[in-house]
Amino acid sequence: MLKTGVSMQQMPLTYMQETSAKVEVSPTEDRTGQDDKRRIGRLIVGNCVDIMRSWPDGMVKLTVTSPPYDNLRNYNGYSFPFEDIANELYRITDAGGVVVWVVGDRINGGRSLTSFRQALYFQEIGFSVHDVMIYQKKNTPFTRSNAYTNAYEMMFVLSKGKPATFNALKEPTRRHGMEMLTHNKLPDGINKKKLGELKKEKTRTNIWSYAVGLGGTTKDRIAFQHPAVFPENLAEDHIESWSNPGDLVLDPMCGSGTTGKMALSNDRKFIGIDISAEYIEIARERLTSCGLLVDVEHA
Repeated sequence: MLKTGVSMQQMPLTYMQETSAKVEVSPTEDRTGQDDKRRIGRLIVGNCVDIMRSWPDGMVKLTVTSPPYDNLRNYNGYSFPFEDIANELYRITDAGGVVVWVVGDRINGGRSLTSFRQALYFQEIGFSVHDVMIYQKKNTPFTRSNAYTNAYEMMFVLSKGKPATFNALKEPTRRHGMEMLTHNKLPDGINKKKLGELKKEKTRTNIWSYAVGLGGTTKDRIAFQHPAVFPENLAEDHIESWSNPGDLVLDPMCGSGTTGKMALSNDRKFIGIDISAEYIEIARERLTSCGLLVDVEHA
């Protein structure tokens, strides 16, 4: 299903209708004639700013992406127009929609604080910084001679108004049942207790830990042909938290296709954009090898 040499202006009318209608994708028929309920993802080669500018307002429910930052990786030499990307993301995000922006900072020579500058810009253009979460890397190999090992990146959860969807992820509590619980502690510092119930599960904290590297980030070896891959479980956890089946998920800098793999695997629609045809091909091979259906367009 690889389509080459097609501009956004030349795309079939059905594609633009699907985009305008929040990318409604019909089931396809497999070779046996049985209905195939898997959703078809779209990978687009091109400049994400130009592509997003051709889309209607409010068409995306959730964006999960990890942009390049501080020139720490060479992404085939391409530049990163952050403010233009941020402005278009705000426009195309639906009311109540969410952008998850996974980003770190250069640490050599002192922290750059690029991540916080970007979060403040998102806030200035209208996003609410709904949460500042931490992506902790369990097994990072990079040690530092004069500081503690850097083992995290920021995950800014940016919402357009109040998030319309929050499917809280749970974890088991260490103990549960009825016991005396602290209640209504006042400024005098005296603990007042009453009988209450500890539930078997509780909502997770906003610090999420994942193993990295082959087997942790992903088992898909082809993904590591891209210079920076984030964990599949990270993408899946955000997709499950901030969207529902049938919603459109976007990654405007999709790289090896991690967000797409987890969106399609969880019955969401997906559009991934990357300016590098090489990276789009990596994503296409990876997703199709996992049995996921994708079309490729060239803007």
